[in-house]
Amino acid sequence: MKKLFLLIVASLFVTGAFAQNWAVGARVGSGLQAVGQYGYNANNYVEARLGACWLDTKHGGITADATVLHNWKIYTMDWTPSAGEWFFDAGVGLSGGGDRYHGYVGIAGMARLGFTFYEVPLSISVDYTPVIGPNFSKVHTDLHNMGFANLGITCTYNF
Repeated sequence: MKKLFLLIVASLFVTGAFAQNWAVGARVGSGLQAVGQYGYNANNYVEARLGACWLDTKHGGITADATVLHNWKIYTMDWTPSAGEWFFDAGVGLSGGGDRYHGYVGIAGMARLGFTFYEVPLSISVDYTPVIGPNFSKVHTDLHNMGFANLGITCTYNF
């Protein structure tokens, strides 16, 4: 048992040493998604989301949903200097998903207002991610009509 505990502690230290500029977490809103972010320089990061969406379910089920975004850190605000830093980010990317009855693919935009804590490596944010594109089904093709209703809250752990 001691060896297992030491292995887990050592793995966490090694992961912490090599996983700089990464963030992992979850997003709740139009669905439930796992979120991964990688900051490749001071002002840009890539975000991937994978999960389930219940917003655009024409047949009463849950659809799979995946989104990849390139985001820019637009502005940081020093409104609460003792607690943390406020930020505003924007991005663009692709989104797609579906179930056995229909699927969609489209261009996604993103606007995010959030807060990063100083004492703990957590960030919490509210984002709006509209998706514009076609909705495919076995019967017909139309516009992904619920793509503009994609509002969510994201919480990430920052490495």
